[in-house]
Amino acid sequence: MLLDTASLYFRAYFGVPESVRAPDGTPVNAVRGLLDFIARLVRDHRPDDLVACMDNDWRPGWRVELIPSYKAHRVVEESERGPDAEEVPDTLSPQIPVIEKVLDAVGIARVGADGYEADDVIGTLVRRSGGPVDVVTGDRDLFQLVDDVRGVRVLYPVKGMGDPMVVDEAALREKYGVASGAAYADLALLRGDPSDGLPGVAGVGEKTAARLLESYGDLDGILAAVGDPSSALTPAQRRKLEAAREYLTVAPKVVRVAGDVALPEFDPALPAEPLHARELEELAGRWGLGGSLRRLLDALAG
Repeated sequence: MLLDTASLYFRAYFGVPESVRAPDGTPVNAVRGLLDFIARLVRDHRPDDLVACMDNDWRPGWRVELIPSYKAHRVVEESERGPDAEEVPDTLSPQIPVIEKVLDAVGIARVGADGYEADDVIGTLVRRSGGPVDVVTGDRDLFQLVDDVRGVRVLYPVKGMGDPMVVDEAALREKYGVASGAAYADLALLRGDPSDGLPGVAGVGEKTAARLLESYGDLDGILAAVGDPSSALTPAQRRKLEAAREYLTVAPKVVRVAGDVALPEFDPALPAEPLHARELEELAGRWGLGGSLRRLLDALAG
């Protein structure tokens, strides 16, 4: 089981009331909400391995170089020496280091790679895996990893931190009209995504993109059809796709997750008991983690 950690703690922050606070009055709604969600995932799915995948760089320069608008609207401060600062709610930012310390003390593997997003870490671990994988994320971008043959599916929280929807190839066909995770990636880059600053192809929405993929198989097939006067593309479709050719040349590298990221050594095994019990006890008292932490530890021990 691979957690898109930032996606999930953002969900927890907005899904759990800010009135959930530490003894000193500091909000810990994201911390406790995330711990409760992980506890539910462990209890319901009993994974052998669990990895909290991290955004060491939420807006990698190599993606920005290809598409400068990539996540540009989320930047609050640019940096020449490291990742740009992302817009994060004032009362969430102080909770992120707490989340990291608690996960480390519990013994849940926390893995990131400089210059890459958590999506890329997840993509690399999926590629390395020899068995079924559940990717837990609130970000549709990772639907591209769905693969029934390899047993890769996405658990996608629909409302807050409630029971996640299981996304497999049947779900992709029903919801988006595409037959695979790889086809979803092509759909996403054709359609565009304002939340990620991806322009897409002007005038090509989700349904049109799905029809094009059904007719021509993948992005390469669509581009081949643009250059083939005998193809069944309408004149308007041909014009729109031709006008977006430069974007379509670079978009695949931006939209598709990396699968070959160098990762540090780590132990992904699900811990049965806390790795650093004394430190965890101190964190629990300092931040008032109470029942949320207890439920997680009970789930791990079970």
